[in-house]
Amino acid sequence: MGLPLFVSDELPHYADGLKELFHKCIEQEPTGRKGRPRKPEKVVNDDLDYATVHKTRDKWRVVKVETKIVFGSKERIEEKIKALPGKTINTSYVERSNLNWRLWDAHLTRKSLTFAKAFRWLKAKFSICVAFYNFIRPHETLSRAMDRTFKPKSPAMAAKITNHLWSIKELLGYKVIVN
Repeated sequence: MGLPLFVSDELPHYADGLKELFHKCIEQEPTGRKGRPRKPEKVVNDDLDYATVHKTRDKWRVVKVETKIVFGSKERIEEKIKALPGKTINTSYVERSNLNWRLWDAHLTRKSLTFAKAFRWLKAKFSICVAFYNFIRPHETLSRAMDRTFKPKSPAMAAKITNHLWSIKELLGYKVIVN
């Protein structure tokens, strides 16, 4: 199984981040001149599929939505889209995630008076929010069975990473090995 389909808005940082994560380095031929050799060239992996959504607005209303393939082949992306619930390239999942993070962390809200004094503390707090979201908090859509019965289920349970909802004590006591 290859990489999943990545979809975002047109913010260029997403493409840069994906290229940084999913690339192979091609060594450059020596030039034969003195000095430092050229850096290896970063080439995006062949199996990376990434598309962007461009929304044209008129007075804040979306009037047109266009998609653009940044990395990957059209055929492979269309095949991956067929497996998605929405059957189209859209940013609704990302937009919903961004809303969740803004609701949970005042530092990420728009036009806020809060600020993070140090990026590493912001990153640490955000990591706890993401872990809480994925391991502790049951999600309504994942928890409802076809017969509409409710059995609490987290994204980590849906991904088969764990078999139960974690407690805060279990989450904060989990030892993470950092390279």
